[in-house]
Amino acid sequence: MGTASVSNGGRIRFAGITKKYGELTVVDDINLDIAPGEFFSLLGPSGSGKTTTLMMLAGFAMPDSGQILLDEADISYLSPQQRNLGMVFQNYALFPHMSVLENVMFPLKVRKFSGKECLERAQWAIDLVRLSSFAKRLPKELSGGQQQRVALARAVVFHPRVVLMDEPLGALDKNLRYQMQMEIKELQRKLNMTVVFVTHDQEEAMNMSDRIAIMNNGSIEQLGRPKEVYESPRNVFAAGFLGEANILPYSRLAVDYRQRMGMQDGDHLFIRPERVVLAPLTGTMSQSDSGLTGCIRNVSFLGSIVRYQIGLDDEFSIYADSANLSDMRSFDVGDSVAIGWKQASDIRIINHG
Repeated sequence: MGTASVSNGGRIRFAGITKKYGELTVVDDINLDIAPGEFFSLLGPSGSGKTTTLMMLAGFAMPDSGQILLDEADISYLSPQQRNLGMVFQNYALFPHMSVLENVMFPLKVRKFSGKECLERAQWAIDLVRLSSFAKRLPKELSGGQQQRVALARAVVFHPRVVLMDEPLGALDKNLRYQMQMEIKELQRKLNMTVVFVTHDQEEAMNMSDRIAIMNNGSIEQLGRPKEVYESPRNVFAAGFLGEANILPYSRLAVDYRQRMGMQDGDHLFIRPERVVLAPLTGTMSQSDSGLTGCIRNVSFLGSIVRYQIGLDDEFSIYADSANLSDMRSFDVGDSVAIGWKQASDIRIINHG
């Protein structure tokens, strides 16, 4: 059985979806259109509504208002079984008494496939995740990464058009997590399936997603491609949640600089640490005339980069990331520096809303 028999990904649409628990609104009028074959991530802190949104799509929670459409069919109040979606959980949810092969065959047996087709499809899925030599093992005899591959095989074995993933890599260490990110993305492309992925890990979302929805307090703060959301945040929350960010309030900038930038009270200047340029205070800052100066408060060696914490005063700091190259100028704790950026496009003026 080859991948040619796998269906194209399904289209998902949320139309005015709202969910309340008592007086608390946990998802507030969500409108989303997820394209067929798209890898779409719901990103946000705990309590932002991302998991509840996924659970409503899966059928484990019902919306109080609005519609969820799969290929224009209303699935808002169907049971999880009727929706026929693949699901991968953080804890893998494997049956401990079943072998790898039996775990992967289980969704097929529930769907009343014949014994021959169950075996063929399960072997195809196990081959797909490169676990052919582990088919007879029990979950306890597998590593965390191998268990996750079994969960993936089980989610795709019946060829769903949509697979839902609820923080599936949260229990893995950093190196294995990155490896599994690549494997999941490769599998998604190979099968052309739509994936809706929930995570609170910003790097994970940027690495894997075609688009990201940043959620906060039950609403979508910003929606877009990773590069767009990272470089052009709509507001302070989006800027601060996705990646490291320097967010300088209006009051911290010199009057002439605020006027030159057309800033108003309540605005913030936003710049990523890798775009910040440092120079000795006694030298010249040809890259920028921001007028900001500070003192190196801390130096962190992070492998490929060196991160400087620069105190502007006793309470406020900004961060600058410098590539760890042999010819790069370095600074020590206590050094006074001028702070700027290479070009105007490196900064954004954003508001608090």
